[in-house]
Amino acid sequence: MDYRKTYFLKISYDGTPYVGWQVQPNGLSVQGVLQEKLSLLLKEDIRLVGSGRTDSGVHALGQCAHFRTEKIFDPDRLLYPLNAILPYNIRILAFQEVPNSFHARFSAQKKIYHYHIALGGTVLPFLYRYRTYVRKKVDLDLLKEGAKLFVGTHNFAPFANENDRGSAKHKPVKTLYRVEVVEEEGGIRIEFEGDGFLYKMVRNMVGQLLTIGQEKAPVESIPEIFASGDRKRCAAAAPAQGLFLVAVHYPEEFFERRVMDNSLPLESLDLGIDEG
Repeated sequence: MDYRKTYFLKISYDGTPYVGWQVQPNGLSVQGVLQEKLSLLLKEDIRLVGSGRTDSGVHALGQCAHFRTEKIFDPDRLLYPLNAILPYNIRILAFQEVPNSFHARFSAQKKIYHYHIALGGTVLPFLYRYRTYVRKKVDLDLLKEGAKLFVGTHNFAPFANENDRGSAKHKPVKTLYRVEVVEEEGGIRIEFEGDGFLYKMVRNMVGQLLTIGQEKAPVESIPEIFASGDRKRCAAAAPAQGLFLVAVHYPEEFFERRVMDNSLPLESLDLGIDEG
């Protein structure tokens, strides 16, 4: 009988210094750092499952993950110690027990991404890691017109990298509920909301929209790319630093508050911090 419990994490991070969410052999990952710190506190090998991977340099306001363990503890009491030993650029925003049927990836109903673009002018030094700077003029009307053409259910394989494997090969049909161009101080953000996203799909869509906004391609290029199924007809991916995973949505029943019984006393955990 499996006595393990499932715990949910909502995570925010600055992706600049990391090779991405997923553990990689060639550098430091967000997943790897979190697994190391959780393993230290719980004194066992913890393996996190994320809602999906983010690339090197991509940020998250609301990445979600889960792990399973036989240890019984109150996650509310572990939240502060965990954040205390994490690097400043990773923070846990929520930590709770969920039903064992929960899965961070497969239980997700929809995701929201925002892509931030600085237009002309000067990017403040506090923002350069979190905006993509576009010097040349962009026609926002064309951008908004093109954005509407992504909404709906489509085969997004031509807007994905590595479209010959993984989800892009086996489950390339996704539904986008909303793609909006929103003007903000110093530029714009493009908001994407959908039931799922393929590898580099958002960045490739942004690249195509910028090409349209700069009048290097017509608005009609979007349905033409869908019809062709050819990734080579799509513009290059927009840079990573402007992209944020904002939220992952799940059915509400997974997050009904549970009463914690027989929790591990806090002093039994190796917190690795000074209490004074």
